Amino acid sequence: MGYYLLNVIDAGGEPPPPEVRERLAGGNEAFVEEIRAAGVWVFGGRLDPPSNAGVARVQGDGVLVTDGPFVEGKEHVAGILVIEVPDRATALDWACKQARACGLPIEVRPFGSAGLA
Repeated sequence: MGYYLLNVIDAGGEPPPPEVRERLAGGNEAFVEEIRAAGVWVFGGRLDPPSNAGVARVQGDGVLVTDGPFVEGKEHVAGILVIEVPDRATALDWACKQARACGLPIEVRPFGSAGLA
């Protein structure tokens, strides 16, 4: 078994119309119920927009803290989900289900060999 991070990627465009948002929200709720029932859920959640981010960077002997995202870009991580599954193929299967449920791209990334700390 290994841990995988599923990143929900928001392209930062115009939000979909209310009827589409409602359909996607319902699909995402059903997906979360399914993944919890399957016993692979570790933790997850929706993230605030990048405008609420802060970044700490080492500068000389100190640390500079700035507001905003680490990288300026159109796409950003809108939510995360950590799952524990046997292999990459299974993680990708769950990512496909999540993409269909929320309508957004899902990046799948394994944790290093040390797993979760």
